[in-house]
Amino acid sequence: MKMDQSTYRLTDKGTIGRTALTLGVVFLAISGFGYTMDSEQFMHSYLTSVVFWTSLGLGGLFFTMLHHLVGAKWSVVLRRFSESVMVSLPLMILLFAPVALGLGELYDWSNAETVAADPLLQKKSGYMNTGFFLTRMVSYFAIWYMLSRLLYKTSLKQDEGFHPSQPDRMRRISAPGMILFAVTITLAAFDWLMSLDPHWYSTIFGVYVFVGSFLAALSFITLFALYLRKEGVMANEITIEHYHDLGKLLFAFVVFWTYIAFSQYFLIWYANIPEETIWFHERWEGTWRYVSLLIVFGHFVLPFLTLITRGAKRNLKTLKLIGVWIFFIH
Repeated sequence: MKMDQSTYRLTDKGTIGRTALTLGVVFLAISGFGYTMDSEQFMHSYLTSVVFWTSLGLGGLFFTMLHHLVGAKWSVVLRRFSESVMVSLPLMILLFAPVALGLGELYDWSNAETVAADPLLQKKSGYMNTGFFLTRMVSYFAIWYMLSRLLYKTSLKQDEGFHPSQPDRMRRISAPGMILFAVTITLAAFDWLMSLDPHWYSTIFGVYVFVGSFLAALSFITLFALYLRKEGVMANEITIEHYHDLGKLLFAFVVFWTYIAFSQYFLIWYANIPEETIWFHERWEGTWRYVSLLIVFGHFVLPFLTLITRGAKRNLKTLKLIGVWIFFIH
């Protein structure tokens, strides 16, 4: 991997793209085999995976808009990383096609017989129905595509020649864009994940999903910057101070994620309302108990204790390990 120091463009991208494409094709074939073996399990696993990768793109979109809104200078050299992540969002709607085709195996509210036998689902049918669900899904991606496209297009024009109107334009796009982002990621979290259990609800669930998305994007940006540094690309432009700032953001949003997750748990715990507690009760049965404990210790305790010191945030090996870990635990 080589870079032209005058234009900051890669002249030799190496084999990472071909390797990723090859792996994608191989695992796509494996996924097809999995669908023939157990279609219902495949659909739930596929939904988990496609939401994960979509959340990464959404985290990149948030990072980019936040950069423009606050007029940040330190993150200029990292902005193209987050932009590259966010422009993957239009591709994700293609990957959501199997979800749209497999609604019946994912969501109880999409089955007419189930709805007819459940008074609660009947009352929610005005929102939870196949037509409205698909309309909302297309609308989310249309909004995300519009925001990412406008920001990325203006950013590329800066490479051709800077004009003072360009930062202002990106800020004007990001201001209403942040509001649209907050609404759409919240509703998407409700639609894609929370409605898997239509009897359970939480008004904070959208924020919970958002924080995880941003943490994943921060981890990816950190890991990719470290990868380029290893390849001798932008080793001087991305300094230890940049990594320190990324470490501080990782630490801050690990704490914020914990605050949101605990707030959701604590409010449900002391209210002790059956239709709310069932969500946590099911995640404390059988082997799911160990998964729940892994999330508590893996998503909070380990990253918190690792990143709490200033030295850890400036240690590239530590950032690499914790970046991989947070990406995995998300």
